[in-house]
Amino acid sequence: MKIKLILLLFILWGQLLFGQTPINFDFDYARFKYDSTADYLELYYSIQQNTMTKIPKENGFNVAGSLTIQIKSDNSDSLLIDKNWEINSFISDTLSQNRSLIGVLGFILNEGKYNVNITLSDAADPAKSKTISESIDISVFPEDQFSISDVQIASSIKQEGADSNSIFYKNTLEVVPNPMMVFGEQSPVLYYYVELYNLMKDTDQENSLILKSSLVNSKNALISEKQRDISKSIDSRVEVGTINLSKFPTDSYTLVISLLDTVNNLGISSAKRFYIYNPSIKDTTQIVYTRSNIYESEYNILSEEEVDDLFEKSKYIATGAEIDRFKKLNDIKAKREFMYNFWQKRDANIATPQNEYKDEFMRRIDQSNEKYGTMRKKGMRTDRGRVFIIYGEPDEIDRYPSSVDSKPYEIWHYNQIEGGVVFVFGDITGFSDYELLHSTKRGELRDDNWNRRIRQN
Repeated sequence: MKIKLILLLFILWGQLLFGQTPINFDFDYARFKYDSTADYLELYYSIQQNTMTKIPKENGFNVAGSLTIQIKSDNSDSLLIDKNWEINSFISDTLSQNRSLIGVLGFILNEGKYNVNITLSDAADPAKSKTISESIDISVFPEDQFSISDVQIASSIKQEGADSNSIFYKNTLEVVPNPMMVFGEQSPVLYYYVELYNLMKDTDQENSLILKSSLVNSKNALISEKQRDISKSIDSRVEVGTINLSKFPTDSYTLVISLLDTVNNLGISSAKRFYIYNPSIKDTTQIVYTRSNIYESEYNILSEEEVDDLFEKSKYIATGAEIDRFKKLNDIKAKREFMYNFWQKRDANIATPQNEYKDEFMRRIDQSNEKYGTMRKKGMRTDRGRVFIIYGEPDEIDRYPSSVDSKPYEIWHYNQIEGGVVFVFGDITGFSDYELLHSTKRGELRDDNWNRRIRQN
């Protein structure tokens, strides 16, 4: 939410400075099952009419533009989809001007990774345009077990009186998306839509599944939770729900929809982040954690790209056997389970549901990227970043700038490790990428003649 507020202030500042409102629109998507080889991808967009050029017309104004969708495979430069839609809207009053134009577009995509570009251009002012890029992973839904689609966040869902000719009509429902994913005083009710598949694959039809909806805030506090049994009498079904957000304070939230088989200890989750802006509501929530299994944890909603990225960050503390084992995993579920167990066994204080060790490790990752990044490397990939991540903040740093006799170098002191150890880093290449030259820490590079490497030629 803070990011959106900062962006809003930046936009307003730009308007005052240049006297022009930037064109603006929002974008979201959800993936649903199509067949054994493809998904049905829905793209949702919301165009803010008051940011487009208004063309005077009789009794009002007109806004016009074009919306272009380009989709290409991650391993190819050729466009699979390149389509354009004309946008035209008549504005008769101020109220209409402040409304957003909402739309949905659907595409059938085979399994793979795709790069999606969606561009909005103003017909009256070609200089006004905006492009949003998104990397989308299409993983087909399994045929041998139950599964769940992405969560679609909506501003309204209705069945009675649903317009079957509406572009938002599907499965007897009229589902109007909320691509902005912002709720608050003007729109206090969140609607959600998910599809459940392969419910009858389990031969034990007597045991029902559990559908659980959980709402978590940015502090990882569980705000609300509901659950109910799901019958296996039909193979696929649609589930919709509502949440009244009027009492929740301004913050970012995550809605997690989980489908659980407690008898066989199986489960799968789908999650969607959104924002609430309620300035009149004070934040009185307390952080209440509950220890969960993998199916109710953060790991079960990670994409394969996110799991791989998490392991790359975790390599510094992984054993050789763990690295070899992860490399052999090809299944997303196996990777999620691996990372779940990887961090569970490193949780030093099992009396608390928080994994303080992981929290500190990730904090060091972020700080190393901020402090030690170069033009060529992220901070966590540098020698100083690695040492900082593994051993933490040094007790003392001696910095020696470039001189006639030597290149820049630093000596880090850790007084509480092995009775006191040092790490010596030198900027050998002159690109501020300080290499580890010497350390007295067991298992680290040791070179008692490191001085020769920093001598100026």
